[in-house]
Amino acid sequence: MPALVLYLLGLGLAFGCRSFAQWRATGDTGLRLDAGPVGSIGWWARLLFVAALLLGLAGPLAGLAGLAPITLVDHGWIQLVGLLLAVAGVLATLAAQLQMGASWRVGVDPGERTALVTGGAFALARNPIFTAMTATTLGLAMMVPTPVAVAAVVLLVVSIQVQVRAVEEPYLTRTHGVAYAGYAARVGRFWPGVGRRTVSGRNGVT
Repeated sequence: MPALVLYLLGLGLAFGCRSFAQWRATGDTGLRLDAGPVGSIGWWARLLFVAALLLGLAGPLAGLAGLAPITLVDHGWIQLVGLLLAVAGVLATLAAQLQMGASWRVGVDPGERTALVTGGAFALARNPIFTAMTATTLGLAMMVPTPVAVAAVVLLVVSIQVQVRAVEEPYLTRTHGVAYAGYAARVGRFWPGVGRRTVSGRNGVT
């Protein structure tokens, strides 16, 4: 039950409450739900992400329904570490979202230009919100280590990789050019120093 409550709380805060707060502050919810035509890379990224969220919910529910946990990791101390990690992940997600200010978005509008945020958590990693969300999902899987919960972690990581590499980074490169190239060369993708990109040409990164 704690894992289910924490999942619902985190989901509600990260998407519902954050969207409402964004709307109150800017008149815009920040939600960009049009991921492109069916079958496009953006569409697949969104589909995988939604599937990961549903599996994240199904993990605790499966545990409550009596699905046997993975014995190798079904230990009290692992569950405690998972609880701490999940709570930290929720808090870190909210903190990074707040640091984005008016630039916070869920999804990408190719015709929109928002300010490039490079301070706070974004000075350590280019995608700290996704890093924190992954930590939350991993923590929940440690709390209720069912095969479904583990699958949710794997699918979330895959969906985030597709979204960041194939959708968001090309958009940021087109929109911010040299500024994003320099930022991506200095700061890791999800972790400090890991996944920094090299400058290619006058305005691009690879």
